[in-house]
Amino acid sequence: MKRVVITGMGIVSPFGVGKERNLEGLRETKVTIDRISSFDASNLPVQIAAEVRDFKPEEYINPKLVRRTDRFVHFALVSAKEAVEDAGINFEPYADRTATIIGSGMGGFLTLDSENNKFLSQGPSRVSPFLIPMILIDMASGVVAMEYGLKGPNFSSVSACASSLHAVALGALLIRHGYADVAVVGGTEATIAPLPITGFANMRALSRRNDDPKRASRPFDKDRDGFVMGEGGAVLILEAEEVAKSRGAKILAEIKGVGMTDDAYHFSAPDPEGRGAAEAMKLALKESSLAVEDIDYVSCHATSTPAGDEAELKAIKKVLGEHVKNVAINSSKALIGHLLGAAGASELVLAILQMQNSFVHGMPNLDNPIDEAKGTGLVGKEPVQMEIKNFIKNSFGFGGHNVSIVVGRYES
Repeated sequence: MKRVVITGMGIVSPFGVGKERNLEGLRETKVTIDRISSFDASNLPVQIAAEVRDFKPEEYINPKLVRRTDRFVHFALVSAKEAVEDAGINFEPYADRTATIIGSGMGGFLTLDSENNKFLSQGPSRVSPFLIPMILIDMASGVVAMEYGLKGPNFSSVSACASSLHAVALGALLIRHGYADVAVVGGTEATIAPLPITGFANMRALSRRNDDPKRASRPFDKDRDGFVMGEGGAVLILEAEEVAKSRGAKILAEIKGVGMTDDAYHFSAPDPEGRGAAEAMKLALKESSLAVEDIDYVSCHATSTPAGDEAELKAIKKVLGEHVKNVAINSSKALIGHLLGAAGASELVLAILQMQNSFVHGMPNLDNPIDEAKGTGLVGKEPVQMEIKNFIKNSFGFGGHNVSIVVGRYES
């Protein structure tokens, strides 16, 4: 089977646009959560989020295309532009064997919401003829493929908050098994709007710290009360090792193992013992041929919900055993909130940035770690300087979806 390497990355997150701003945010342990600015949320039960502020897609992509696509597609296009430039790839020789997989949990929700309001207030004649293509979840991968002439397998992965890491996993498997030579993979989400926030709030999933937003997202802390919604996107360029080497590409990292399972337990709650999550990590480790002792870091899904954080730590301890005390464990949602369907790919980019720069970021709201954290290498409030050779990235989604990927430094 072919080795799969990462040659380019692009990201739009609440830290801002681009890898440099995101690395800066990680180094500063910057919490991006604040009161919602994009609309009046004063009548909502939750009034805080991690927004991508001052985002002007017209600065990066054709203004006509901007008007005909939803904000979630804008995040994908801008992330893809950076990733392609980072990889330095000319797709022409590989176009027929380049896959495009961009995951999303909810797609063009902002467009659906605004056009429905228009329909109700102004009538059917005022609804945009672009409504349907603007809301389709697969349109992010479709538009990215059109921008670069990519004619290989093209689809979107939809598995709630595991969507984008599923996209990365599937792209890696297509290359590993010879169905593609290159894959443009990632995820995108833009759902900071009254209805989604109210829906999540009414199911008691969101933090209600409206008066103290910087303290709201607190993975692994005893006083956590739910996640904080974020938005953004990330795209990675995957290549078969021989393709990357033949064109002299700069190799950023290698995807060494992939594991995917399901809890088959509950609509939204994880298996409380973390059995499905543990099995996904075991499968990824098995494919990587690495020993448990080779893992230095786990970039967790940990959203700051009461059930999820505890179950994930149980799973990590089951997989890593005694070595868990030597492994750095954190969650980037402490800083940028939960990007839903874009979370996995975005946090994968952040994890690779940390690996490249030999540190793991702190979690500034970790005041009272949960009991399950005892005996683990859970990172505290401050960044930790350390070498990372291999790490595990986890993503889980409503419906019981579990994805784990083992990523490490490339060694020829």
